Amino acid sequence: MIVILLKDVKGAGKAGEVVKVSDGYARNMLIPKGFAKEATEGNVRNLEKQKAIMAEKQAEAKAAAEELADKISLIAVDIKSKGGEGGRLFGSITSKDISEALEEQHGIKIDKKKIVLDAPIKQVGDTEVTVKVYPEVQAQLKVSVTV
Repeated sequence: MIVILLKDVKGAGKAGEVVKVSDGYARNMLIPKGFAKEATEGNVRNLEKQKAIMAEKQAEAKAAAEELADKISLIAVDIKSKGGEGGRLFGSITSKDISEALEEQHGIKIDKKKIVLDAPIKQVGDTEVTVKVYPEVQAQLKVSVTV
C-alpha cells in the first residue's frame, strides 16, 4: 500500500514522504495511530500544494534573513566596560552582552545563541563577530569595546 507519512516513522521515512509499505502495517499501525494516510490522488495533490507553500515561505524567510544580514554587516555596536591597564577588561564581553547592546542601540533583536564567539572578548578594541541569522545566512558584526 502506498501512504503519505504525516509524522516521522523509524524505518519507513520522514513526514511528508510518499512511501510503499505492507498493507497490514499501514492498516493496523500507521493509519490508526495517525502516522500516515492513504495516498489517493487528492491527498497527493494536497501534499504537493503544501510543499509548494512551504518552499515559498522558506524562500521569503531566507530573503528577509539576507536583508537583515546586510543591515547587520553595515552597523557597529559600542559596548562600554570597566578595564585595567594594558587594555584588559575586568570580566568579559559575552554574546548576551552583544545581543542586548544590538537591541538597545539599533533595535535589532537577535538571540544570544545566534552570536558566535570563539571565546569571550577580554580586550579593549574592535572585534568582528559572526551572527547566524538563518541557516546558511551569516553576517559579520563589528563590536567596539571601550573603557
